[in-house]
Amino acid sequence: MVLNRVIHIVIHTQWAKYHADNSENKNFSSGVFHTVFHVVFHTGTMNDHTYPVHSSVSEPAPQETPATPVPGVDETDRLAQASVYSRDPSANKEAAGLSTHADGRTPGKGMVVLAAVPIGNMGDASARLIHFLATADIVAAEDTRRLYDLANRLGVKVPGRVIAYHDHNERFKADALIDEVMRGKVVLVVSDAGMPTINDPGHAIVERAIARKAPLTCAPGPSAVLDALALSGLPTDRFCYEGFVPRRRSECLAYLRRLRSEQRTIVLYETPQRIHDTMERLSETFPADRPMALCRELTKDHEEIRRSTIAGMKQSVQEDPPRGELVLVIHGASDAELLAHPGASQELSVEDAASMAVRQADEEGIRMKDAISRVVHDNPLPDGSLMSKKEVYARALALKSRGRDLR
Repeated sequence: MVLNRVIHIVIHTQWAKYHADNSENKNFSSGVFHTVFHVVFHTGTMNDHTYPVHSSVSEPAPQETPATPVPGVDETDRLAQASVYSRDPSANKEAAGLSTHADGRTPGKGMVVLAAVPIGNMGDASARLIHFLATADIVAAEDTRRLYDLANRLGVKVPGRVIAYHDHNERFKADALIDEVMRGKVVLVVSDAGMPTINDPGHAIVERAIARKAPLTCAPGPSAVLDALALSGLPTDRFCYEGFVPRRRSECLAYLRRLRSEQRTIVLYETPQRIHDTMERLSETFPADRPMALCRELTKDHEEIRRSTIAGMKQSVQEDPPRGELVLVIHGASDAELLAHPGASQELSVEDAASMAVRQADEEGIRMKDAISRVVHDNPLPDGSLMSKKEVYARALALKSRGRDLR
């Protein structure tokens, strides 16, 4: 054994010297020399010790240690799902449900998950949405048929129990779903489009989860509100989301009057069937030159953003009625506008309104009745209602009479 090692070292030393002295023929002669060396000394076994045969072919890379299986999760499905998530290993790990939260809790172990779904483009589906669809124990969906259609489009099998969870039953079912979470189940809540709770079911289960201290998280994603706000070109540093305006004319007008003095950018939802009435009422309550945008079919093939003033948008809607889901974005009230209409930011008394009407009638040479109508319309009360014109008119007549007496 020792003799063999000595011979091995001597021959390797001589071969190295020979290789250096005959560099011109090194490719051929060194290859022959090395081959003969291996034939003589590296074949078979010597004293039960096997010598490895050298080769110009690189050794295969070492096999990776397989990941530890996650209890309750089929490894084939999990890895197949994870492989399409991201090239970022940490993202894949999180999407596959293998990472942990700051409190040490493993995702997928007893919690409520609010997940945003695409609002039109399936490419916007997040890795976490796909993961939770494939692994959640219970899926509470606003419309179960649309849920299965979404899963088919994403190529995801939904193995969990699917239940209908909508406006009419969410408060009734919220506690039962939290009971399941307390037993260690994952309850996924999804709406037809966008994020649950944003003009969609979901608020009830959030309330009960907080009250009962159940784990609660969300898988964020597409949002029509934020998409429209970003594309509108209007200020985004401060904004308010107001949902759909009331259907009844009187309620809608009062609602819009309250919003007229709002200085933040305003975001509203609307439907093609009601957009004409809404633009008519906006024209009645807001300044005609107030900038706004109308966004339709966001993220879809026929996405369109119209930007104009309220007056211009009203005309655009009349000439080319928009189709699809609509989002209206309206510029907030400017300081100059609030200064010109003090009643928009603070409540005017009947006395103040009468005084303004008398002054406008005298300065502009218009009828007192017309001046009072303008003042009352431009200065709604905090609840959106209007002052009584009769009261303002009676007070205005009293002011004019007192002015004549003073003269």
